[in-house]
Amino acid sequence: MSAIPVVISRTGMVTGVGLDAPASCAAIRGAIDNFRQTSFRDRHGEWIMGCEVPLEHPWRGEKKLLMMAARAIGECTEGFDRTTCEATPLLLCLAETDRPGRGVTNDPAFLDALQQELGFDFHPESAVIAKGHVSVAVALLRARQLIGASVAQQVVVAASDSLLDGAALADCEARDRLLTSDNSDGFIPGEGAAALLVEPLRARPWGQLVCRGIGFAVEKSHIDSEAPLRADGLTAAIKQSLQEAECNESILDFKIIDASGGQYVFKEATLAFGRIDRTRRTEFDVRHPADCIGEVGAPVGLAMIAVLKTACEKAYAKGNNVLLHLGNDDGKRASMIFSWHFTGG
Repeated sequence: MSAIPVVISRTGMVTGVGLDAPASCAAIRGAIDNFRQTSFRDRHGEWIMGCEVPLEHPWRGEKKLLMMAARAIGECTEGFDRTTCEATPLLLCLAETDRPGRGVTNDPAFLDALQQELGFDFHPESAVIAKGHVSVAVALLRARQLIGASVAQQVVVAASDSLLDGAALADCEARDRLLTSDNSDGFIPGEGAAALLVEPLRARPWGQLVCRGIGFAVEKSHIDSEAPLRADGLTAAIKQSLQEAECNESILDFKIIDASGGQYVFKEATLAFGRIDRTRRTEFDVRHPADCIGEVGAPVGLAMIAVLKTACEKAYAKGNNVLLHLGNDDGKRASMIFSWHFTGG
């Protein structure tokens, strides 16, 4: 039995290259970044490059995460009244609970503060999903369940995170993950927030971005392990998402990945797709928005989806069927199959 397809009908974004989705997506399409020296130094005293979100006030830490999230959700839910919001669950994606420098100290309290900032409460099924990069796939699965069980007619999935934190940067540098004066195989830290409105697939006279399949697995040879990279986990996640979408890899036109710097993710992505690809291709584009916005943590998956939606709507996407995949440092992997779909109506 195939999974219930759900549609991404609205987006919101706050990044270092734009304070809303149209601006962020336009900058990413144009390969514009906002990488600048931060106020942080590496272990050798050199300034660390980063991509900071330029909000109207110099907020830091949890307050900035809150304001970025509120802005992205506000864009995504513009025009909603109190009744609509109270009938809509909010699934808030955050960094893993054990990640140094995650900013949020109490997840339920942060969710409450966010609703207070927005000026209304969401549905009681609202929840925090603190699983880093793969949070968006977990949230979409949960949104699909809520919609399929008629608990809600729509769900908001949102995320907010920042790697521009002293503890987070120190941890990443210690694990050789950060781009510094003595490590060229690392990422540029960033921050941001994003939001998606998830709805059931309906007949409409315009194109819709449909999530057709989701897959999960665990990679034993993750980036912090000493085992040789085989990409077993990502391969399994991609296969599961294709199986759920009831298709094979031949329909895929390009892919978007969460690579933010360093060779590991690119090698893993190449290995995994090479193990499932049986189609002769003249080209197969790989997109990675972190090239422009930096390593933003939990919002990266939502940003990837928002970029895809804009590309499909403006007809510059290189095809209608797309693979998106994400991974956490601890080995968790997620894969999603999206299609730009016309139903008529």
